[in-house]
Amino acid sequence: MVVSTSLIPFLEMNGNANEAIDLYVKALDAKVVYMLRFGDLPANPESPLPEEKKNMVQYAVLKIGDSELQISDHVTGSSYQKGTQITIVVQTPDEDQAARYFEALKQGGQVNEPLQKSFFSPAYGNVTDPFGVTFRILAKG
Repeated sequence: MVVSTSLIPFLEMNGNANEAIDLYVKALDAKVVYMLRFGDLPANPESPLPEEKKNMVQYAVLKIGDSELQISDHVTGSSYQKGTQITIVVQTPDEDQAARYFEALKQGGQVNEPLQKSFFSPAYGNVTDPFGVTFRILAKG
């Protein structure tokens, strides 16, 4: 069986995702095909969301021609440095393949989020390889 894997650029915008999306819609004829704002997530009474963050983008997917671009206001790790906000989503329909990708990339690298089940994927993790490139591994069936 051939597993179809795709590589998708993922932009971490540190509070500027709405403006970036507006620009890409105008400049690149992008179409917003999915948008989830932080205010759309279930409330956590132990950590209430500040009002100013409710309209921030938790996750968005733009279609530009035949390509996909993913955008979020979330920043992986504890710091943001302009120019380093691009990560690569490795998307595969196969959970076992996702695990193999994750295990291979973490060798000599750093696990940012362990590969595990989430509300949007049976296997999702975030890893930075030994060369400093960050990958979001995602099984999506």
